Amino acid sequence: VMERQVDLIVQWMRVGFIHGVMNTDNMSIPGETIDYGPCSFMNAYYPGTVFSSIDHQGRYAYANQPPVAQWNLAVLAETLLPLIDSDEQAAVRKAQDVLHSFSGRYVSKWLRMMTSKIGLVEVRPDDRSLVDDLLNWMQSVQADFTNTFLAIETPGLLASLHPNDPILTQWVERWEQRVGEQPGTTEAATEWMSKMNPARIPRNHLVEEALDLAEKGDMSFLETLLRELSDPYGHRTSPFQTVPAGFCSNYQTFCGT
Repeated sequence: VMERQVDLIVQWMRVGFIHGVMNTDNMSIPGETIDYGPCSFMNAYYPGTVFSSIDHQGRYAYANQPPVAQWNLAVLAETLLPLIDSDEQAAVRKAQDVLHSFSGRYVSKWLRMMTSKIGLVEVRPDDRSLVDDLLNWMQSVQADFTNTFLAIETPGLLASLHPNDPILTQWVERWEQRVGEQPGTTEAATEWMSKMNPARIPRNHLVEEALDLAEKGDMSFLETLLRELSDPYGHRTSPFQTVPAGFCSNYQTFCGT
């Protein structure tokens, strides 16, 4: 069960998904996303991103989803203690052994996922700093999560979008050197990235537009949106990648919607 939760959360983090209401009853043993409620997708990268109107403390923020999943698993384990071992103390030890391995398992799979997003076919010890430095830069300039990884696929594009940025310039040089050290061509790395980085996500402003029009009886934009999202890894350019300036600064989602 824990492996399934780890795999699920890693995929959430890969595409910038924020569930929004990760109560214990909203996680499933099969490892599937249930009770979408106030879920949303992150635009500008910020680990503390929260959209849910009831999450005032950021408990279920983007970066908090892994530790919350571990907490929920601990609650599940507590209910299963009589089935784990007839000796309660032995059952607790066995459950804790599993739960204590959560962080290591998650970080390993998260790093494998993140390095794949930048076209690395295998993980080296120093790749963690490459990933962390990119995310720190993205946060500092409020770079769009989805579009940044798309831009990395096209040589020179990311730098052209953020000219005269010495931190980014240095990172790109490190990344290019790292990609050049692995077997295969740059084209192979690009193909690898294209399988990990969606070109289209259900942007908040697009969802709102579809809902507004649907309430007025016009379903055409909803049908267009669904058609685009049915092939998120298809053609790599799309008007769906553009986000209106400042749209998400005060944007909220609600349970029941």
